[in-house]
Amino acid sequence: MSVLVRAGVGLLSAPARAVIPCLWRGKYFSSGKEPAENNPVTPMLRHLTYKIKSTGPITVAEYMREVLTNPAKGYYVYHDMLGEKGDFITSPEISQIFGELLGIWFISEWMATGKSAAFQLVELGPGRGTLAGDILRVFSQLGSVLKNCDISIHLVEVSQKLSEIQALTLTEEKIPLERNAGSPAYMTGVTKSGIPISWYRDLQDVPKEYSFYLAHEFFDVLPVHKFQKTPQGWREVFIDIDPQVSDKLRFVLAPCATPAEAFIQRDETRDHVEVCPDAGVIIQELSQRIALTGGAALIADYGHDGTKTDTFRGFCGHKLHDVLIAPGTADLTADVDFSYLRRMVQGKVASLGPIKQQTFLKNMGIDVRLKVLLDKSDEPSLRQQLLQGYDMLMNPRKMGERFNFFALLPHQRLHGGSRQMNAHESKPSPSPVAGFGELVWR
Repeated sequence: MSVLVRAGVGLLSAPARAVIPCLWRGKYFSSGKEPAENNPVTPMLRHLTYKIKSTGPITVAEYMREVLTNPAKGYYVYHDMLGEKGDFITSPEISQIFGELLGIWFISEWMATGKSAAFQLVELGPGRGTLAGDILRVFSQLGSVLKNCDISIHLVEVSQKLSEIQALTLTEEKIPLERNAGSPAYMTGVTKSGIPISWYRDLQDVPKEYSFYLAHEFFDVLPVHKFQKTPQGWREVFIDIDPQVSDKLRFVLAPCATPAEAFIQRDETRDHVEVCPDAGVIIQELSQRIALTGGAALIADYGHDGTKTDTFRGFCGHKLHDVLIAPGTADLTADVDFSYLRRMVQGKVASLGPIKQQTFLKNMGIDVRLKVLLDKSDEPSLRQQLLQGYDMLMNPRKMGERFNFFALLPHQRLHGGSRQMNAHESKPSPSPVAGFGELVWR
């Protein structure tokens, strides 16, 4: 399956279009119904219409990849989309407690696995650097625990704009950053607390050393292929130019099977599915690294366990946005299918979750941490901010049940050195994994 996934990523665009004739059937899912006058012709829309006219309808995955990460016009490449002035806000921007508890999680795992002499903290898609900053503050506060450990920070970031913001957040540029476009690490520096930090465009470029990996709201923006079950079998959803309006896009169904159909499970019971081969490739890379060098990966994201269907959506100005309107001006996302991530692990490592954010944070001691911060604060506005942040993170109707946590760990971490445990065995863990059970310090 590993070979299939890696090969599939490169095969899904050009060949899929080349073999499909012009008998496309238009079909709407979550988008494409706004009037033409509400659809400004953006540079990205112009680029996509030229592309479709030249090569034919494109997959949803190719559409997402172009809109979000096109080097010249991509939404992520030149936008600062986070925060109140952006298009969406994330948990680290809402409350410092979120990042602090994740910092505790990594220290807990470091302690549970023998307190190695060194580790890398690798974050995929680090946003504005707020989460890494909160984690580093915990590392500094627990310096007596980590004093003999050699820590380095490695950020995987494709956006030049965001990498500059991250550098300002994490280093304050007290020591000048080194930039080398031709090196695997295109930027290096030192954090405010004196820890070496490096930036990469691809996980493959990060050194394969003992590492803890973090992916918060990273997998939900990776390109997905969408499929609809029809009387003729599975058909992939493509994006085409609306024949009625030359500068408007629409969803269409492929008239025959496409190569990406290989990713659908044979026993799939849903009538509409989204599959993310890029996520499978990254999960396999993380699994191989953890199996080889140890460490762990913590993934937090919107998602489901193989139950949802059409989750592809856009966000602009903190509101839902039609995914086919004004491409390049809004964020595009699709819920993570954790059942697919679990399959892609392929037994190389153990996986835990997904569990709801509310449960994970409660297990990590969010209530205790909130009380400590409230007791320390005499300022009413700060106390109100802490309580509002807690409610946003924990309320089931807000983020509490919409976000999930998922972890990858070496088999020996759960089974005391035995790598061949039967799925039905229930041998107790040598040490509970924080968050997935109540936090226990030793």
